Amino acid sequence: MKHYLLFTLLLSMCCSFAAAQKWTYLFNGKDLTGWSKLNGSATYKAANGEITGISQANTPNTFLATDKKYKDFILEFEFMVDKDLNSGVQFRSNSLAEYNNGRVHGYQYEIDPSPRAWTGGIYDEARRGWLYTLTANPAAQKAFKQNEWNKARIEAIGNFIRTWINDVPAADLLDNVTSEGFIALQVHSIGDKKDEGKTIRWKNIRIADKDLHKYTRKGNKIPQVNAIANTLSAREKSEGWQLLWDGKTTNGWRAAKHTSFPERGWVMEHNVLKVLKSGGGESTNGGDIITTKKFKNFILKADFKITKGANSGIKYFVDPELNKGAGSAIGCEFQILDDQVHPDAKLGVKGNRTLGSLYDLIPAKENKPFRSGFFNTAMIVVKGNHVEHWLNDVKIVEYERNNQMWNALVNYSKYKDWPDFGNAAEGQILLQDHGDEVWFQNIKIKEL
Repeated sequence: MKHYLLFTLLLSMCCSFAAAQKWTYLFNGKDLTGWSKLNGSATYKAANGEITGISQANTPNTFLATDKKYKDFILEFEFMVDKDLNSGVQFRSNSLAEYNNGRVHGYQYEIDPSPRAWTGGIYDEARRGWLYTLTANPAAQKAFKQNEWNKARIEAIGNFIRTWINDVPAADLLDNVTSEGFIALQVHSIGDKKDEGKTIRWKNIRIADKDLHKYTRKGNKIPQVNAIANTLSAREKSEGWQLLWDGKTTNGWRAAKHTSFPERGWVMEHNVLKVLKSGGGESTNGGDIITTKKFKNFILKADFKITKGANSGIKYFVDPELNKGAGSAIGCEFQILDDQVHPDAKLGVKGNRTLGSLYDLIPAKENKPFRSGFFNTAMIVVKGNHVEHWLNDVKIVEYERNNQMWNALVNYSKYKDWPDFGNAAEGQILLQDHGDEVWFQNIKIKEL
């Protein structure tokens, strides 16, 4: 019996060993064989089983990239970073002569020891900017350890990209822009000479690229971001999200002052809905477009990108019957504006015509997380009389309507002549034509 039990135990151990995930170590612990430095001139050193990156003044971001490229994989590594030094680890990244003269671009696992605490978030280096911040994930923000070794994990399988920081889920992203590329360690450029010589260290850098479905982690309940243009993930569908624009047709939309979609002024190309430039006039070209359906309680998300000096807006509680004359249809407005160039930013009261503000009524908070030249995500939350504006995961406006204070606020605005403005129980969603080119995509809504 003893021999049988011993045999069974050994067999079990062998089977467990055979089933264990097979890792390939990307760093041999001694030198930088298999790695190449790209773009900048910061220093990388290999010693004692660690790679150390050293910050240097007057150089752009520097990357130490694997010579080999990877497609689907699970990557793990440990890192320790100086508290004043931003860094990251690139994956599915590339350096191509035809793209900004070889500029490294692609997904980055953020290493962020600042009070913002976005370590584990996903940044699209030299391309689209932030894809997944940690604003809505406080558990991950708290997981990073200052002045200690931290453990990172990245699962990149098909369009699914997930990250962990010290075994705490950090990011859950769907994206399909790049499917293959190298791994690279970043030493970020520095703006202050006093930060020269600070370090970021990595060790135990290992990757697996076989039988990945057996080893992916389960039970990830953090918010998911779907960056695949104009699609709904299985999770979004299960949560009740609907596309307001399908990325191809005019279905579900019409002109605010006509029964059909505008014949000019709007175009749909490359998964983007564009209102075209026409001189800066309010609804003087194609005119505003509105949803054919009315909405009451909802969460609305829309990605937008503005051209220099542009003006537009996303309106809600819109009643197209209120204004049959010139100008835009009437409703509460999430202002879209180039605050740096457009003169409207300096009009109104205390900045209530700036980007993200409830136009002409409530100013958005200062230091908004706007990304110039990139798509930004506007979110409008309506629960009865409670309304919120969000920009890139940061709440920038919050108010209550249908009360004395709201009505007094309206009476001191340009909307004072419109009866019971902003108090309707429901209304249509509107994208504004203000004579400037603005891009929209990923317009989706969840009714509450």
